[in-house]
Amino acid sequence: MSEAEDRKPQSDEARSAFDSEVTSEFAIPRGLAVSRAAGSETETTSEFSVPQGLDTPQPVSGEPEGSAFSPPRTYSSRQAPAAFTPAEGFPVVSLTKDVPWQDRMRTMLRMPVAERPAPERAPKTEEDEGPAVPRVLDLTLRIGELLLAGGEGAEDVEAAMFAVCRSYGLDRCEPNVTFTLLSISYQPSLVEDPVTASRTVRRRGTDYTRLAAVFQLVDDLSDPETHISLEEAYRRLAEIRRNRHPYPTWVLTSASGLLAGAASVLVGGDLIVFVAAALGAMLGDRLAWLCAGRGLPEFYQFLVAAMPPAAIGAALTLTHVDVEASAVITGGLFALLPGRALVAGVQDGLTGFYITAAARLLEVMYFFVGIVLGVLVMLYVGVQLGAHLNPDAALGISKRPLWSIAASMLLSLTFAVLLQQERATVLAVTLNGGVAWSVYGAMHYTGDISPVASTAVAAGVVGLFGQLLARYRFASALPYTTAAIGPLLPGSATYFGLLAFAQNKVDAGLVSLTKAAALAMAIAIGVNLGSEISRMFLRIGSAEKRRAAKRTRGF
Repeated sequence: MSEAEDRKPQSDEARSAFDSEVTSEFAIPRGLAVSRAAGSETETTSEFSVPQGLDTPQPVSGEPEGSAFSPPRTYSSRQAPAAFTPAEGFPVVSLTKDVPWQDRMRTMLRMPVAERPAPERAPKTEEDEGPAVPRVLDLTLRIGELLLAGGEGAEDVEAAMFAVCRSYGLDRCEPNVTFTLLSISYQPSLVEDPVTASRTVRRRGTDYTRLAAVFQLVDDLSDPETHISLEEAYRRLAEIRRNRHPYPTWVLTSASGLLAGAASVLVGGDLIVFVAAALGAMLGDRLAWLCAGRGLPEFYQFLVAAMPPAAIGAALTLTHVDVEASAVITGGLFALLPGRALVAGVQDGLTGFYITAAARLLEVMYFFVGIVLGVLVMLYVGVQLGAHLNPDAALGISKRPLWSIAASMLLSLTFAVLLQQERATVLAVTLNGGVAWSVYGAMHYTGDISPVASTAVAAGVVGLFGQLLARYRFASALPYTTAAIGPLLPGSATYFGLLAFAQNKVDAGLVSLTKAAALAMAIAIGVNLGSEISRMFLRIGSAEKRRAAKRTRGF
């Protein structure tokens, strides 16, 4: 054997020894015998492999264990429910036609889309083709914009939007309302693309006559016996938008003065106080209109409007006129307190629209801050000039119950005019305001019950009667409730809190303003509770009551 042949095996042995030195650490060492089960995975198997010795029952079906397509072991095809809704539908809810559309639509809105009762529709032919879906959604958004801009609650706006879509055959729609944005989505079926449209509310205006006209339009659209085409609905909506306010400007200014005068009598003022408060409120109203014409935001309009009543009250004190200056300033504040926005904000919060409620309450806070600044400036100037305003003075109200009831009715009447209500609703809301003040006076002044509890009960009566009147006329409840809560607004507590701040009595001011906030919340909660009680005990056309959000404790 040659020397080269002797060298070759040695090189092969050296190469194998070198390979064993550089092998992976997962390799089995030499001399270690490892038994392997037949058909098992390698040693580096997954943690999901079945351990040895564990018997697993195999499913009956051909699918592997744990497959999404294998039926559960407790499943029985003979006892299985119907897989699809039959053509006649399940009697989940039975809605009658002799109830307001608000209740019917609110009942359906609180159901998931799959559970809403919808008639089985036959396939449409070319002759039976309805209006285009984008045009129906556009009409729905325009109607919702007018309602939201008029101060209607978010839940009622969604109910109106759903009623409009349903009247044109769009059952699978989802309206969504926030403080400034309205959107609606319609999906014909699970396999078709949804159609979504939105609209932004840029301006708001208080006109309950227009609000009532929009409610009447929605009521006519929801009535199955009256067939209104899309073009006719657009025409009526255009007429509602072009409709002039029922009261001219000079009537609104006079109503503002009468409201302030009635409020001053309500807190103990006499004829001179009535005239002074009326003049201050009318001057503030004209200044606010001037600021609005110049394009200033509402914050500055409230600030300017709050100055004249406070200035007149301080001026009467400086001239040593024997009048109740506190009643003059308090009367001027009644015409400015944003009771409408407060009630709408709390109502949205109680019905689950928390984003809209937070935005409305933030708006109320800005308006209130504007009023505070306007009054504080005038009170501070008056105190610096030597005006002796007593923050601890008690306004006498209980000694003149008949005068107080008459003043409360006048206040509600003028408040209804300022809200641009229909003339047919003014008398009803005036009587509702008188009843509210009678309940409050009987509980607080005669029964010595706390003002917060008395205010809540009186506001509940307002909400209950307002909802009953709205059901009788198939209209919105706002025109029957907003003006009626005018006599209950916390004008005196607000004034005394601001006066204490102007005289550097911070503790007394905080106590008084806290009381004013508690009274305001009592008004809003009472109005909403009265409305809910009326819905609870009156037939709403459903086999089961309308569902609300049901939560457990802590969630």
